[in-house]
Order: sequence, then structure tokens, then C-alpha cells
Amino acid sequence: MSKKMQAAVVMQFGKPLVLQEWDIPTVAAGQILVKTEACGVCHTDLHAARGDWPLKPTPPFIPGHEGIGLVVAVGSGVTIVKEGDRVGVPWLYSACGHCEYCLKAEETVCAEAQFGGYTKNGGFAEYILADPDYVAHIPKGLAAKEAAPLICAGITTYKGIIETKARPGEWIAISGIGGLGHLAVQYAKAMGLRIAAIDIDDGKLDHAKRLGADLTINAKKGDPSEVLKKEIGGGAHGVLITAPSLPAFKQGVAMTRKRGTCVLVGLPPGEFPVPLFDVVANCITIRGSFVGTRGDMAEALAFAVDGKVKADIELQPLSAINKIFERLEHGDVPSRVVLDFSSK
Repeated sequence: MSKKMQAAVVMQFGKPLVLQEWDIPTVAAGQILVKTEACGVCHTDLHAARGDWPLKPTPPFIPGHEGIGLVVAVGSGVTIVKEGDRVGVPWLYSACGHCEYCLKAEETVCAEAQFGGYTKNGGFAEYILADPDYVAHIPKGLAAKEAAPLICAGITTYKGIIETKARPGEWIAISGIGGLGHLAVQYAKAMGLRIAAIDIDDGKLDHAKRLGADLTINAKKGDPSEVLKKEIGGGAHGVLITAPSLPAFKQGVAMTRKRGTCVLVGLPPGEFPVPLFDVVANCITIRGSFVGTRGDMAEALAFAVDGKVKADIELQPLSAINKIFERLEHGDVPSRVVLDFSSK
């Protein structure tokens, strides 16, 4: 085996990624090495490469937190996975395991959490070093390229829907029908919810309808909250904002029914404009939801094994990463791009 690997590296914030040869990482005790088969590309990778968020990664680093591959080396003391297992290296790379949040299975908010493709090198490379206690276990029958978007976009939307507290038969409004939103529609349908899909792109709204949305609203053609209230009366019981757009966040609160819950999973840069009077007078809950736990991961993947959820994917080679980022920036990615490492 060659001791070098190809990787797409952020050398400087806001600059194109650089394709480089790096040494293949060596496993230490308690670590595993994964040979990448596929890695999804997420809007978060673009934010990471631009240094958009207050907590910034440190260049040079390798983005990518939807890497799926086979375990090819196991460090001493590792028993939970073995060579040959197919695993995913997700956004939640590791956590401390002993704080008040980890003890309550809320490890995504652990103060010592590490993040794949952000504080730890990720899946835009032929090999990934990983923590065996936090990898996703990919069920048999789910191909690497199909699983890749589910370990970030899938778990994020699945958990976000749960956090809305919407019950079967109630309405959920899903704002943004892209890489996350098209999965959210499928999860919501499988969970027995009635779905209003909101976007500014008629093509994406048509896609949402094909996936099972009961109502579609183009936010460019009028205030979506007014349309929603007119169509279903009183707004949605739950609202999930996946669009990385501040206007979508503002509209989200307006679309929320009295005593309903608006869940935020998109992360646009900037401050969130909250209409305080409406929130207080209508007893609206606004809740952030950050990916999901290891338990959520197993549940999110189970929907896909049963055929209830399938990511719409476009395969591209690692060498196309800068073009993909450019398209992401301009909203020119209909669903989810997956880097295919078998296409070299």
C-alpha cells in the first residue's frame, strides 16, 4: 500500500482547496483508520472553508464529515469495530463521554466535542482517522454512496423533525428543499406528518411534491406564512428551517402555529431576527437542533435500510471539489453531491 493519499485541503480561508499528497495517518491506541469509499459534500464544508463561524478550524485542514468507508487498521484496545466493517465518520467526531450532557445521551453539546472535517481532518481524503466509539455503523444493504448524505443531512433533519414535537397527522413546514430539505420531506412523510414545503425554486418544490409534500409554497411569490395560514389555518405545528438564509428564519417563526415549535438547523452567517411580540404572545418555542446523537444516527439509517428515505445524489470525483463549492455558493446543487473515491 502506498504511504501517501490524495486530500483536498483548506490552506487559507476563502481560497480554493488545494489537492495535495499527504501521509496516510497511522493509528494510535483507541483509533481506527478508514479507507474512504464516498464522502458527501455539505454546506457546512463551505462555511468551514470560508471561516464563516465564530469558532473557526485551523488551516491547513481537510474538510468533509460525511465520509463512508471500510476499516483498514485498528489501534490497540479497540473492540467495537473490526477490520472490514463499513463505517461513517460524521460531524460529531468524538465527545468526552463523562460530562452531564454525555451522561444523558446529549453528546452533541459536549464542551469537549470534536468535529469531523473541522477540528479533526475529515473525508475529503482517501483515508480518515476516526474514533471507533463515535463512528456510524452502516447497515448491510446500504451502499457507501447512499449512506454518505444520511450521516449528516439525514440525521440532522430526522432529529430536527423530532425536536419540533409535531405528532402524526399534524402539519410540519419544511423551509428549504435542498440537500437537507429533500430528506426532511421523506422522513416527515415516513413519520406520518402532513408536509408544507417552502422554497424559492419551483423545480425543488416539484421535487418535494413527488416525494410526498401535501402543500408547496414559493416564498418568492408572496409571504409563505400568509399562504400557509390561509391553506391550513393557524400555521404549522412544527417548522424546520434548513435553508441557510436569514429571511427564511424570519419567515419560519411567522409560519409557526400558536404553541408550536420552530426548529433551526440551517446556519447562515449573521444574527437571527426574532419578532419578540409574536413569540411571546403566541407562546412559540424556538429551538436549535445540532445534528443528532449516536442513537439518532442508528434510527436515521434504519429508515433508509427500509427504503423509506433515499438521498438524491450526484457523484463527482474529489478533483471537482472547487467547482462543487462554487455551485453550492450559488444554490446550484439540487440535492446532494457525493465524492466517489472509486472513480479515480
